[in-house]
Amino acid sequence: MTKRYWNITLEEMMEAGVHFGHGTRKWNPRMAPYISAKRKGIHITNLTRTARFLSEACDLVFDAASSGKQLLIVGTNKKAADSVARAAIRARCHYVNKKWLGGMLTNWYTTERRLHKLRDLRTKQKTGRLNCLPKRDVAMLRRQLSRLETYLGGIKYMTGLPDIVIIVDQQEEYRALRECITLGIPTICLIDTNCEPDLADISIPANDDAIASIRLILTKLVFAICEGRSSYIRNS
Repeated sequence: MTKRYWNITLEEMMEAGVHFGHGTRKWNPRMAPYISAKRKGIHITNLTRTARFLSEACDLVFDAASSGKQLLIVGTNKKAADSVARAAIRARCHYVNKKWLGGMLTNWYTTERRLHKLRDLRTKQKTGRLNCLPKRDVAMLRRQLSRLETYLGGIKYMTGLPDIVIIVDQQEEYRALRECITLGIPTICLIDTNCEPDLADISIPANDDAIASIRLILTKLVFAICEGRSSYIRNS
């Protein structure tokens, strides 16, 4: 049962192209229950099921946010990167939108050390202490800071493993998904017609190539997270 009404309509999903899948030659047979038709060599996703699983995902992130839990959004595809960052910032979530570094979660000790280095370098830069060092050292440390910001900037305030991970593109972020599975971290995943539907805890069948489709799904999830954050603040 859906706890709240998330205003997910078939009309807006169709306008965003959520229903367009991959070509019929590039599909995963396990996706058959999520496909409603074939048109001009393209599989069409069953939007009724999309709405159902998106509602379940909204319920899950609302409950997590209303309990003060940490959420992470992952989407490194160039087309999705900006949307992922904007959605995460709006929802006050952590995010990875450039490159998933192997072992980012499964080797959390190393990631924590990198995050500590990032925060330390940012502090030194802001206070001007970086400029007191020899020019050669300054140049090297600035390169380190730039690289750390690029790959870890979206999780610089993450204090531990996330409680829920939202993955925008299963194929692109397969390593991230496998790490979550290994650690038992619940996952929400957008799955196109060429994906494996049984890997994530909640799989949302949707077009993961169209920016409009990605933005719509993220918008619904972000709204649920923001509602949960507001509930958490009211009850604190």
